[in-house]
Amino acid sequence: MSLRDTVARVNDLTVQISNKLAFIAPLATRIVIGLAFFQAGTGKFRHFENVIGFFDSLGIPFPAFHAGLVASMETVGGVMLILGLFTRFFAGGLSITMVVALTTADTADFLASWGKAAESSPTDVAAFTFLLFLLWLVFYGAGKLSLDALLRRFMGTQPAIAGSPITAAP
Repeated sequence: MSLRDTVARVNDLTVQISNKLAFIAPLATRIVIGLAFFQAGTGKFRHFENVIGFFDSLGIPFPAFHAGLVASMETVGGVMLILGLFTRFFAGGLSITMVVALTTADTADFLASWGKAAESSPTDVAAFTFLLFLLWLVFYGAGKLSLDALLRRFMGTQPAIAGSPITAAP
């Protein structure tokens, strides 16, 4: 067997194993990110007056309304991500909250992390890292081990092709 054949066989085996275990990445991402948002949302409800004051200090208009909106989105969205139900919708909504966090509370740290002399990197800013994972879920979905996949099978709709962005159902 030539080196070329050996490399091709190893590559094929790697692809086969990766395809069989592909459900793990979106499942683990949904659980970890979902749990983090659920905890953040319930924490906001427990310390609601402090959150309102913080939002007000950032200049966010209608701070009480937005504090309730964000706390609700994080709590419900976190649960929905864990379950893998309406994943793209909730990941999109939570992405908006992360963009707002990056443009208000985390702006200085985020911008500084891109500088030449920065002691941290952009991924050290939690909102940016969460945003990256959320965008991945928006474009690639909840994966095979999710209520979204179960719902698609029940409804008889075409699932998105694994490893590709959103595809239209026929």
